[in-house]
Amino acid sequence: MPQAHTHKTDSAEVLLTDWQRTGPSDFTVHANWPGAHPFYEVRHGLHDPLRLSETVRQTFPLLSHSAFHVPFGHHLLWQTYDWNLLPALLRFDGDAADLELRIGCDRVKYRKGRASALSLSMEVYRNGVQLADARTDFTVQDPEVYARLRGGYADVAHVRTIALPAGPPVPADQVGRGRADDVVLSPTSGAGWQLRVDTSHRFLFDHPVDHTPGMLLLEAARQAAYATVRSVADAAVVIGMETRFRRYAELDTPCWITAHPYSDDDVGVRRVLVTARQSDQEIFTALVTLTGA
Repeated sequence: MPQAHTHKTDSAEVLLTDWQRTGPSDFTVHANWPGAHPFYEVRHGLHDPLRLSETVRQTFPLLSHSAFHVPFGHHLLWQTYDWNLLPALLRFDGDAADLELRIGCDRVKYRKGRASALSLSMEVYRNGVQLADARTDFTVQDPEVYARLRGGYADVAHVRTIALPAGPPVPADQVGRGRADDVVLSPTSGAGWQLRVDTSHRFLFDHPVDHTPGMLLLEAARQAAYATVRSVADAAVVIGMETRFRRYAELDTPCWITAHPYSDDDVGVRRVLVTARQSDQEIFTALVTLTGA
C-alpha cells in the first residue's frame, strides 16, 4: 500500500496491505501489525490498543482517494470516533497480527463530484473472529476552503515556528508508557495536566501539520485515563473510547487535560471522562473504557 494513500511519510508505518470493494458502499481492508514497535509497545503480552485507532485512521485517506474521488492535498477532518475491542484482538504471540476490516459507508455526501463527508462503520476480524468494531464521521475540505477557515494557521511552516515548546513529562510509568519521550502530559500545579506536544516526535508527527493531530489527542486521553484509575502495579488496558473532536487543538496555545471517573458499571471495567480545553473552549472529549484496572 503506497504511503500516500494512508497519509504516512514513512512507508514502514503503513499498516494497511490491500483493499477491495465488496458492494456499492462496502469494502474489505486488510492490515498487518508487526510485532515490535518503538511507540506502539507490546505490554503484558498485548499489542497497543491504539494501534487499532491508527489502523482505522489510515482507512480514511485510503477510501477517500481510492473510492470516493477525493484528490490528494485535500484535508480530512475527524468529527466523531467510537470504538470497542476485546483483548483477544491485541494478543501478541511473537509474530505479526493480520486483521480484516469490513467497512460500510452508510453516509456519503458529495460536493463537486467528490466526497465531502463520510460515515464509516467497521467490524474488525482476526483469524476469522470479530473482535472489535468502530464507527467514525469525518469531513473533507479542499485546500482553498481549508486555508480560508484556518487563516494564518494554514501556514504550516509559520505555525511550527510559533508552536509552544514541549513541557516536562509526568513520570512515564504513571501513564503506561515505557519512555519519557512518549509521554504527552505535563504536570500542573492544580488538577489535570497540560498537553505535552513534541512536534519532533517521530510517530505522532509523521509529517508537518498545522494543529495537534487527532492521534495525539487519543494518546492523551488514554494516558489521562490510565493515570486516573491505576497504580504503578496495575495492568489496565483501554478497550474502548467514545470521542468527539469539536475544535482544532492549536500548537501555539496551552491545552489543558482533565479526567474524572465516569462509571464502574461492570466488574473489572472502569470508565473515565477526559476533556481537553484550550482558550476556555472545549475542543475534545473522550469517554475511555478500561479493563484490568
